[in-house]
Amino acid sequence: MTEQALRAALLKLQGKSPLPASQFTAAQRMALDQFARQTGAVNCLRQGRGDVYSVCNQAVFDAHVTQLSPQVEPSIAEQLPLRAQHVAHARDSKARRHQHGSYYPLLKAVGGAVSWQEAERGAELALSAATRDFGAASLSIQSDDTWHSEQALWLVENQALFDRTDWLPEGTQATLLYYGGQLDGRLLSWLGHRPRASQVILFADYDGVGLSNFARLREVLGDACDFWLMPQWESKLARYGSVQLWRDTLRHFTTTVAQLPAPVRELTEQMQQLGMALEQEAVWLPAS
Repeated sequence: MTEQALRAALLKLQGKSPLPASQFTAAQRMALDQFARQTGAVNCLRQGRGDVYSVCNQAVFDAHVTQLSPQVEPSIAEQLPLRAQHVAHARDSKARRHQHGSYYPLLKAVGGAVSWQEAERGAELALSAATRDFGAASLSIQSDDTWHSEQALWLVENQALFDRTDWLPEGTQATLLYYGGQLDGRLLSWLGHRPRASQVILFADYDGVGLSNFARLREVLGDACDFWLMPQWESKLARYGSVQLWRDTLRHFTTTVAQLPAPVRELTEQMQQLGMALEQEAVWLPAS
């Protein structure tokens, strides 16, 4: 009997006893049957063409419901953060969908006069000044806000590329956004809701995960995003590529490669031929 299935079944039955068995999933019925045998607080009787569950010992039933789900008044719960609601529901902040509603990307300006504007509130983030004074900055983004920049937006997977920016093409005026391995769904939703920058460029590891992130980005932006290939990437892949990284991310590569556009095809073909993947940090290494 799984605790999750039992909790869901008891909460369905609470205040609605008796309830047809058809209202419960197979896992919930199995949990209820075991609960009935162990506690005697619930019974299952044949009624008409189907079975019906009902509470036969309210005190025991209520004690188990409280143990599994402390709960709070619905009017109070509606005002609480999502994870607090989960604690009230199941004593576990991750019991249900547990992603926080807000997302705070870490941003850094490259070049002068890089800024972000939010027209509806007349707000502005002077990112070049914030980067100079504090090293980086952040925004609280929601998919329906109007934050945008007149400069390009580069998405980088690893912190080294965010910390040190001399790998970027000379004269770059842009925002760097560090996303740490996987593009967050809230970030993708925000990018796809409206144009956010003059150009969106992904620089990821040349492996299955990096390429799958580009495929996910293209799902929301289409041709309005690019995958950046470092200078002399062919030589660097051959010299510094990793067989182990290729193997570790091959599953992602296999499920993604057919979705990638022509400009990335030469890279994927070379990766397949060599059986190697390449990490971002190779951008600083000599090609030969």
